[in-house]
Amino acid sequence: MGVTALVMAGGKGSRMQHPVEKPLIRIGGKPIIERVIRALQNAKEVESIIVAVSNYTPKTAAFVSKFPVKVAWTPGRDYIHDMQYLVKQLDLGKVLTVAADIPLISAELVDEIVKRYKLCGKPALAVVTSSEIKQKLGLGNEHSFQAADEIVVPVGINIIDGQRIDEEELEQEVFLLDRIELAVNINTLEELNVAERLVKNS
Repeated sequence: MGVTALVMAGGKGSRMQHPVEKPLIRIGGKPIIERVIRALQNAKEVESIIVAVSNYTPKTAAFVSKFPVKVAWTPGRDYIHDMQYLVKQLDLGKVLTVAADIPLISAELVDEIVKRYKLCGKPALAVVTSSEIKQKLGLGNEHSFQAADEIVVPVGINIIDGQRIDEEELEQEVFLLDRIELAVNINTLEELNVAERLVKNS
């Protein structure tokens, strides 16, 4: 049985300083959220897709409505609060949360992540990449932390057992995937330029 994918697309995107809602910024001619949705659609381990929007992203809500996804409105408070709000409101089970700003993600990577979650036996999984791969791309490593013997950075992909969302601390698997596709989150114009370059060279 597959997971429910929850695409988080309701943030202000204030760091971008861009006139377009962040999920609709184009890379290689396509909005970044379309690239994320297509990857999830093609993933064998994903059963259904929900796109979380807010009053900050009304154009995104209109755009994604043409895809076979459910559009769900959140308070637009912050990433964690909005995710928890929807998991409770929709009474979700196993949930794969994906930030809408990871344009290079692929169906194969999604399936690899879900399979790792199923094998780990823990209620939560966080996907990280190494600080080193971020530095090679010339990107910052904000929110980095120590895991085992390595400095790692969250990539914006997690899986959680939604039925345990109210528990204060869940045992978590930290899954290190050193893949360029996961190292690029579009939060700044610099990261946007890196993503454009990688798409052109792919």
